[in-house]
Formats: sequence, C-alpha cells, structure tokens
Amino acid sequence: MDEAEIISFIEELESSAKALKQETLSLCWYMRGGVTYDEAMMLSLEERNIIGDIVKSNMEATKKSGLPFF
Repeated sequence: MDEAEIISFIEELESSAKALKQETLSLCWYMRGGVTYDEAMMLSLEERNIIGDIVKSNMEATKKSGLPFF
C-alpha cells in the first residue's frame, strides 16, 4: 500500500469505529440501563442487529398505538 491508501484505510477504520460507538450508545440509551456500554460492546454484530430490530419494532408499535415512548 502506498501512503494515500494507508491514510484512506485508517480513515475507513476510524469511521467504522465511530459508527460502532454510535450504534452501541444508542442501544444503551434505548435499553434504559438494561445493558451497560461494556456489555453492549461485547455483543456480536448479529446480536446488536437483532436488538436493533426489536427496538425498531417496538418504536413502530408505540407510534401506531399512540402511547408515549418515553
């Protein structure tokens, strides 16, 4: 790899790390303390995706029912 490719690769890794942190912190917020940041970081990609799907489903159900989410 040349220098430009290395810099590009590092920037991609930084972007991926930031996205993972954003997703993990959002998950912790939605879980309202049911899972800590450290616990969430230990989840596999599949587990995070499943929990994310459950959160989305619950949010949609809440919107349809008119009940408060918060």
